[in-house]
Parts: sequence; C-alpha cells; structure tokens
Amino acid sequence: MKNSVYILKDRALLFVSGEDSQNFLQNLISNDINKVTDNSSCFASLLTPQGKFLYEFIIVKHKSGFFIDCEKSQSEEIFKQLHLYKIRSKVEILNLSNEFVVASFGYEKYLSINGSKDILGFTFKYREDPIILDPRNKHLGARLIINLEKLYLSLKKLELKDDKIENYYMQSHKLGIVPKNLNKLKNKLFGIECNFEELNGIDFKKGCYVGQENTARIKLKNKLSKRLFPIEIIKGKLLEDETIYNNDVEIGKVLINEEYPFALIKYLHEDFDKDSIFQSKNGSFKILIPEWLKI
Repeated sequence: MKNSVYILKDRALLFVSGEDSQNFLQNLISNDINKVTDNSSCFASLLTPQGKFLYEFIIVKHKSGFFIDCEKSQSEEIFKQLHLYKIRSKVEILNLSNEFVVASFGYEKYLSINGSKDILGFTFKYREDPIILDPRNKHLGARLIINLEKLYLSLKKLELKDDKIENYYMQSHKLGIVPKNLNKLKNKLFGIECNFEELNGIDFKKGCYVGQENTARIKLKNKLSKRLFPIEIIKGKLLEDETIYNNDVEIGKVLINEEYPFALIKYLHEDFDKDSIFQSKNGSFKILIPEWLKI
C-alpha cells in the first residue's frame, strides 16, 4: 500500500554529540562517518576486533551530533559499548528512545514528497524532522525520525495510514535484510558475511576501525565463502544453530530460527544449489538469494 506507514516501536534512538563525536564514531564504525551530513545518512556496524558482527544501525545527522537508529533489543548494549570506548573523548551519549520514534513508509510515497531525491541515504527535513531513503536498499522505503508528540500530526499531513509492523518485517525478510532478532547473529559470523558491503555498510577506503583488519583481509584475499541468506520454510520447524544439509553434506547453519529466519550458507560449496530443497533435523526449506546480491 502506497500510503502505509509502519511505526517501528522495536527501534531505539541513541544520540552521540560533543566536539569529538565525529572522530569518536569514525574510529569505531565500519562505514565512513564523513558521509553523514544534513543531506546524507549511512548504514554501519560495530564489529569485534576480529571483525565479527556485534551491532548494526543507521546513522543520521541531528543538530550538533548523530542519531543512532538501532534495534531496541541491542540499544542498551550499544550504549554500554560506546561508553566503554569513550575513555577521554569529549562526547555525550544519550538514549532518546522515550522522546523520538522511527516511522517507515514506501519508496513510491517517499518520491512523491517535495524535496526527496532518488539517492540511497538521501536525507531532507520535513517540518524540521529528517526523512531518510533507507541507505541499505530503496525497496525498504524511507524512514522518518520524529518526536513522539509530533508523530501523528506529521503522518496526517503526509496522508500516511498506520499499518501492521509485521508487513514491514515480511517485506524486509523477502528482500533478504534482517528485520529483527539481530542479537542472534552476535559473534556468529563476520560483518562482511552479513552482506554489509552490498548493503553499503562497509567503507574499504576509510582508515582503521574496530575489526577493519580481518574485514579487509577477507575482501582482498577473496576469502568470502559464506553469506547470510533468508530462508523460506517448506515444512517442519527450525532450531537455532542447527546444521543445514544438502545430500547429507553440511552446507550451513540456522542463525535466526523465528518468524523471519536466516542462515549462514556456504554458497560457493560444490554441493550448494540455490534451487535445492535443504534439510535440517526438523525441517525442510528453500534458501532465498536476494536480487541485489549479484553472486
């Protein structure tokens, strides 16, 4: 529905500000913070020193600092992690989730709003609040970050109608982009295996950041042999961390087993055939390869 809007109540908003905020984030995140301006936002992640996935988020310029738009279930840990790295940096980190909310609406609707541009991550103000074309994939639509008190008036002015959040999750899963349960991925795969390069979440030209060395090595030495893919269950059920087989050969592992499942798959393995029906101990399923992933 063109005029559907999804109030993403499962998202949290942290705010990083202070004179060192730009350098502070630049030294930590997988993307280049210099891409984030009043007219541009970016997708990024925080990795372990070994390059394993910890957290992901969208970064949006706000006043003299940056909004971190993240999954609510990860927000407290991100908050603590940022404080851990803070040391003597002149930064302030706040959780503004009680004041601000994220609303998402479709790509077509976004293009119909005066001031929009068909550029991933493009950001402009609507009644002083940022609207962002999702920097990962335009088919995820746009995001409005807005004070709760102003939310419904702005939605009314934009002629947007509240829709079920599950429809947003389904669209995201169908696109091959994890909509929720990100904690189930923590420490289980490399950030680059999450398809962050294709989702515009890694900058290979920027300087050092946490996890940069392994990320760059996997890319430069062409060592990427596994990727995160969405699963379509045919029958049975999935269990977290269970092994996936094709012709009795181990081909991957289930990482997210709930409503919108994902698995880490050895997609270059000779026994991997994207059209196969794959098996686990308790179920059978198809592995979906997103169109935007040219492999």
